[in-house]
Amino acid sequence: MAGLKAGAPTPQSITVHEQSRVLEVVFSDGAAFRLPFELLRVYSPSAEVMGHGPGQEVLQAGKRDVTLVGLEPVGNYAVQPAFSDGHDSGIFSWDYLYELGQRQDALWQAYLARLQAAGADRDTPLPAKAARKSGSGCASH
Repeated sequence: MAGLKAGAPTPQSITVHEQSRVLEVVFSDGAAFRLPFELLRVYSPSAEVMGHGPGQEVLQAGKRDVTLVGLEPVGNYAVQPAFSDGHDSGIFSWDYLYELGQRQDALWQAYLARLQAAGADRDTPLPAKAARKSGSGCASH
């Protein structure tokens, strides 16, 4: 997980919108992003999702209806969401949240393409073995 880059924008407000299932983040440079909970979940910076290096990502499927059940601050540099599917190990630095906001459209398209290539969808979770195989993830998670 990247730390704060010198001079990088920092959140001025973070709002959880439960009904629309988005996290709204307004940054010090005026940028404002509405990040769907599903996007946050499938791009969690945790080892469980990202693996331990390039090429070890674990495809997350069946996350369309995931919600946030908690959002805790981590120092002055990040937040740690807890999701309704039990995932709670990702720490989202301000830099990473900003990157997700800036690249949201491209990341979303890449995610949909990965789902399609794996024969998976946003509504049906993959069996653990298939998720690891499609993303070459670490078997220890």
